[in-house]
This record gives sequence, structure tokens and C-alpha cells, in this order.
Amino acid sequence: MSYGKRMFTGLIEATGKVRGLAPVPGGQRLTIETDLASSLALGDSVATSGVCLTVVALEPGAWSADVSPETLRVTALGSLAPGSFVNLERPLAVGSRLGGHFVQGHVDGTGRVEAVRPEGDFYRVTVSYPAALAAYFIEKGSVAVDGISLTVAALADRTFDVQIIPHTWTATTLRHAVPGTIVNLECDMVGKYVLRSLSLGTSRA
Repeated sequence: MSYGKRMFTGLIEATGKVRGLAPVPGGQRLTIETDLASSLALGDSVATSGVCLTVVALEPGAWSADVSPETLRVTALGSLAPGSFVNLERPLAVGSRLGGHFVQGHVDGTGRVEAVRPEGDFYRVTVSYPAALAAYFIEKGSVAVDGISLTVAALADRTFDVQIIPHTWTATTLRHAVPGTIVNLECDMVGKYVLRSLSLGTSRA
């Protein structure tokens, strides 16, 4: 993962298809086919299904990033294979409108799709999450699922629901989601700062 000060919005620009995963010393090189490649340069950051990666190689119609063993272990990128699809977003440009919410590209954990239910032209997706993240979820709060800025529509014990509009369904990898699909989760940054402040105490002697 790239840990710079780049920010994302959770509004997916494009999807990409994994062309290959090749071993490199200490990790793997991930190569992704996408029309977005023509607008990238070496060193650029790209949120890849919610994980901030750095462009290390370019070729016509594709770009590559080196992924560390830790990133493969703690995110859903470790389950990718040639032919898998990923969501892609470039960093927020200074002065741009913020249409989603602030997303860092630093995954807090992985979740599991438990159900996908059509509701007219919309879809309702239920995702389970690790107990350690429970404090970060609130109804109508924000969450990034595979890099997509979504609103928590319902909250239960260790699961949350999100309502997917038709555009998001067709323009992101969610259209491939089935029960058992592992997804990256990034909790709302504001909520994390609030909880951290409370844990340290808000009063001073």
C-alpha cells in the first residue's frame, strides 16, 4: 500500500481487469488492464478496490504496482487472480468537488458479502465485518467497500446493509458480488479520529 497524504472520494472512475500476478522479491507485481492507464504516469497513486497502490510500470492499456506480502495478507487483493476485476480511482485533485467522502486508501479490514438482494432496479447488499471494527459503523454513516463510497442503510450484529443504485451497480465490481465474496473495508476517517480522541480523554487537569 502507498501511505502518502493522497486522498480519494470513493467515487469509482473505472474498473480494471487483472492481467497477471508475478512474483517479485518480497511480494507480487499486479498488472491491471484498464482504459485509465493512458492517463497515468510512473509514481502515480491509484486506489485499487480501496487499496492505495503506486504505479511502477506502464504499457499500452495496462499499469503495474508492487504489492507487499502484508497488503496481500490483510486486504482482499490477496484473493485476486488473472481475470478478476478491480475498482479504480485516482487521487482527489486540489479544488475538486468532493462527491463521496474522504477515503485514504488504507484498508481497516476485510468483510464478507453475505447476501445480494435485488429491490426493483436497486440492490441491497449485506456485508459482515470483523468485531474489531464494530465501533466505527453507524446507521447512515459512510463506509468504503472495495473503494466505493457507500452509506450504511441498516446495521445489525456484525453486519451492515448498503443500498446500491443502478449506476454504481453497473459501473463497479459490485455487479460481480455473490455471497462469500471478500471485500475491502475502510471505515469513516472522521469517526476514527473521534473515537481516538475519546479513548485518550477529552478533559485536561
